[in-house]
Amino acid sequence: MKDVPVYLFLGFLESGKTKFIGETLLDPRFNQGEKTVILMCEEGLEEYDLSAFKDGNVYIESVDSENDLTVERLAAIEKKYSPDRIMAEYNGMFLVQTLIDALPENWSIAQVFMFVNSETFLSYNSNMRQLTFDKLSMADLIAFNRFDDKYDRDLFHKTVRAVSRRAEIIFEYKDGTVVPDDTVDPLPFDIDAPVVEISDRDYAIWYQDLCEDTKKYDKKTLSLHVKALKTRSGDSFVIGRDLMTCCVEDIRLAAIACRVQDAPQFKDGEWFNVTGKIEIRFSMAYGKKGPVMNIEKMEKADPPEQPVATFY
Repeated sequence: MKDVPVYLFLGFLESGKTKFIGETLLDPRFNQGEKTVILMCEEGLEEYDLSAFKDGNVYIESVDSENDLTVERLAAIEKKYSPDRIMAEYNGMFLVQTLIDALPENWSIAQVFMFVNSETFLSYNSNMRQLTFDKLSMADLIAFNRFDDKYDRDLFHKTVRAVSRRAEIIFEYKDGTVVPDDTVDPLPFDIDAPVVEISDRDYAIWYQDLCEDTKKYDKKTLSLHVKALKTRSGDSFVIGRDLMTCCVEDIRLAAIACRVQDAPQFKDGEWFNVTGKIEIRFSMAYGKKGPVMNIEKMEKADPPEQPVATFY
């Protein structure tokens, strides 16, 4: 079976997904006769005009329910069309993981775009935080369309960066002018200090940066306030904190593996101030290479006032 790239377009109803996909497929630089299936998971006011594609190489398959997104359904679409690529216009009320779990083995996400109506963004983010976070966290590019200078660009930027530091952000004004977001996001700690001090309030940002740019921390000495937890094998442990990215339901442990000689006895979940050097190496905790802290100092400590790390 040939590999099938999936271009994923996220956003709530009337955010501009259909218009962008249609214009992209009319661009000869992108569409040179490749057989394309538009996986349409919602219907808005904008519609596709298949007659505009003179090569007859664009097809539409509608998915009306999140429950219809299954491996079997997508495999049947591939058998029917043998597409060179998929353009997935995703429903804003569907969780992205539903699609990811349904992808056939030879399908893979190539790029993820999110389109946002600037007029409703802050309201959606307040009232449907989990669904908004779900989309922001996956996007490679976030386009705020219908933008106006009356909106607080810095607030939009910070809302995105609280979820993702890697996504590119652009602002598209009503007259079609596109302005890239050039805001510099300095880390709230000194990455070049002899000992990088990670405060309680900065743990979430640090952990996100560690995951997105792990190599940057190789051979860096860090100081952390964390809890220690034994692994299932019982002869090793990890250190970290619970991290809430969106809401209480998505709290997860944000931890790293560690190595230490003469580790103190402790109960699961006890808090420590630890200092040690990060090394990128294989660890059974990950089942692959990852950041491992070689602990040089480990002292028992009181829990922080806010044990769960957040981006706020």
